[in-house]
Amino acid sequence: DLSWISKVQVNQPAVLRRAEQIQARRTVKKEWQAAWLLKAVTFIDLTTLAGDDTSSNVQRLCYKAKYPIREDLLKTLNMHDKGLTTAAVCVYPARVCDAVKALKAAGCTIPVASVATGFPAGQTRLKTRLEEIRLAVEDGATEIDVVINRTLVLTGQWEALYDEIRQFRKACGEAHLKTILATGELGSLTNVYKASMIAMMAGSDFIKTSTGKETVNATFPVAIVMLRAIRDFFWKTGNKVGFKPAGGIRNAKDSLAWLSLVKEELGDEWLTPELFRIGASTLLSDIERQIYHHVTGRYAAYHDLPM
Repeated sequence: DLSWISKVQVNQPAVLRRAEQIQARRTVKKEWQAAWLLKAVTFIDLTTLAGDDTSSNVQRLCYKAKYPIREDLLKTLNMHDKGLTTAAVCVYPARVCDAVKALKAAGCTIPVASVATGFPAGQTRLKTRLEEIRLAVEDGATEIDVVINRTLVLTGQWEALYDEIRQFRKACGEAHLKTILATGELGSLTNVYKASMIAMMAGSDFIKTSTGKETVNATFPVAIVMLRAIRDFFWKTGNKVGFKPAGGIRNAKDSLAWLSLVKEELGDEWLTPELFRIGASTLLSDIERQIYHHVTGRYAAYHDLPM
């Protein structure tokens, strides 16, 4: 619906004021903080997207996804029998088989997500990008994190962007489609809103802020615009689309701010792994460190909480 897209203008000063409110607010404390942090664990797409990834570090990642917090800490909190895991593991297409094999060996049903479509730049030919999706799904990925061609946004080719994402949707088959907008490279908040709306119209199950490889990744102003787009889309169509911030979310305090933002903008219905994820590689370590402090009263040494 291009008429909807053409009318959009984002009020940037208002968005920035709202973002300042979120960042200035005091966080929850004590047992409430521990409860929110454990909730945050269940939203994490535990990620490794490094050039030196091997089957062994993917194996460790999968084990950590199944056992994200040390069991003695969970026992103290009476959470040891609640089946606490991360939401998914996210790897490169070449490592999907390793992740599927490791999770199966661990007797675990955590989904495997794969990045695709020329991640992180999205500048390869469309045929190659579509084939990458199909191969990842064949190898066992049940969630595909695609990157859009930013050129189409920057030059206003909204119909071409829609058609491209529709083809990604078709190539995914039964797998969930998470569309990465790479918001740090889209030029304006208005473009972020329009790209979000196009991605949802084209059938994305999630819209995601960043690849984690851009200079600017997940920020609160961008998140507010994307969340408002999700809300507008829901009001107009009745379809709920998920949200995934990624890139630069490294400490427990930040994760609480993201949960709070989603709760206020979209409500408790979105605070489930089906509609909210956090893409992160180091966040879990800091959350476990804060849980350790809550339980023991002291901070852990690095060897107390190995990966």
